[in-house]
Amino acid sequence: MTKTKQSFSYLFITGGLIGLIYWIIVFGEKLHPKLAAAAPNADTANSQWTNFLNGLANNLHHPLAILLAQIATIILVARVFGWVCTKIKQPVVVGEMIAGILLGPSLVGMHFPELSANLFPKSSLGNLQFVSQIGLILFMYIVGMEISLKTLRDKAYDAVIISHASIFIPFTLGVGLSYFLYTQFAPPGVSFSVFALFSGIAMSITAFPVLARIVQERGINKTKLGTISLTCAAADDVSAWCILAALIAFVKAGTFINGLFTVVMAIGYVTIMIKVVRPFLQRVSEKHSTAEGMTRPVIAIFFLVLILSAYTAEIIGIHALFGAFMAGAIMPDSESFRKIFIDKVQDVALVLLLPLFFVFTGLRTQIGLLNDPYLWQITALIVFTAVLGKFVGSALAAKYVGQSWKDSLSIGALMNTRGLMELVVLNIGYDLGVLSAEIFAMMVLMAIITTCMTGPALDLINKTFKNKTQENSAVAKSL
Repeated sequence: MTKTKQSFSYLFITGGLIGLIYWIIVFGEKLHPKLAAAAPNADTANSQWTNFLNGLANNLHHPLAILLAQIATIILVARVFGWVCTKIKQPVVVGEMIAGILLGPSLVGMHFPELSANLFPKSSLGNLQFVSQIGLILFMYIVGMEISLKTLRDKAYDAVIISHASIFIPFTLGVGLSYFLYTQFAPPGVSFSVFALFSGIAMSITAFPVLARIVQERGINKTKLGTISLTCAAADDVSAWCILAALIAFVKAGTFINGLFTVVMAIGYVTIMIKVVRPFLQRVSEKHSTAEGMTRPVIAIFFLVLILSAYTAEIIGIHALFGAFMAGAIMPDSESFRKIFIDKVQDVALVLLLPLFFVFTGLRTQIGLLNDPYLWQITALIVFTAVLGKFVGSALAAKYVGQSWKDSLSIGALMNTRGLMELVVLNIGYDLGVLSAEIFAMMVLMAIITTCMTGPALDLINKTFKNKTQENSAVAKSL
């Protein structure tokens, strides 16, 4: 059959079916009582146009339409600021963090209130938060997969000392700082112990994912400096999340005894994940270790473990994000197997969903609250304490175990990177009511500033010691 005959047959059959549908509708209309036919006039036409516009307006304000508009706007702005940051040698996450703050009340909400009210109405923030939490769960799953428990078990002595120092020194400084901040900035009803412990955790966080990408971009991931830094950051994240999970348990439980019950349940949950679930996943990975063997049922098993782990942690009272982190940490040790899952998850998590979290954080961050020079002095004090604890504490610990001054200072600069992990912790504290709006804004600024410091600090350290090396060489030649 030629194409002409095929086209003619197609038109004939289609036209016949359309005609049949028309006649069925005509006869079907006779089954319904006749309505008085209104003569078309200008008023009727205007009314129909008005109804159409009203329907369009209702569609624009539908929760799904608002959420999709928010996602499109957030991804676009986050990509633009992320691109700008790469041009000035800053991590992409810095641009996304800044974009989130600018889309909030600190800029758009202040200067374009109508746009902000239409794009981010209060009624839509719940949907935005839940979707961003899904992104965080996937992100924490990736963080857990990037941290190898085997590496932590086998970590070198140097890494142990530096890691512990980079946790306890800033933690102690954070607790000490909270003594001066508690009376003025702690929310009503929050005990000093909870406020102090949370301040300590906020000061001792290191952003392992951002640090890992900085180390990789600079080509030092296989050097001793890179290995020690990554191991310390991984140990930091594991320790900080365990401390945070225990603190969340006590805050949610309300009393010390109930908090102990929650901690006992959490220990049982972690034991089951390591002793029961992890061997099961290891056996599954051994049978399906290639990309071809990674069938949908196998992928479903691992994602089901992720969801159930996050669900269990949330029910116990130690937060779903810890459950997601734990599900990633117990993944099989095979790097190739983990890479397959990371590749499947990270594009959706990092590009599509995670920027929503930055903007949700930005909507909570009100820089305008810091409207007094005294508050900016407190912000500077918080930043100084954070840098003193992480940068100086880690550098001195590294020098203590025999590292050169160059490597010691570089380790300090890397460990001072807080990035997204700090925002996650701060949002948990804000949700629990431990942090006031002012302290939240101050610590968000601290997270951005300390993350921005990493690249320039490393460049300055390399330049300084390179110049010293050249001077020493020149002196040696002259002698």
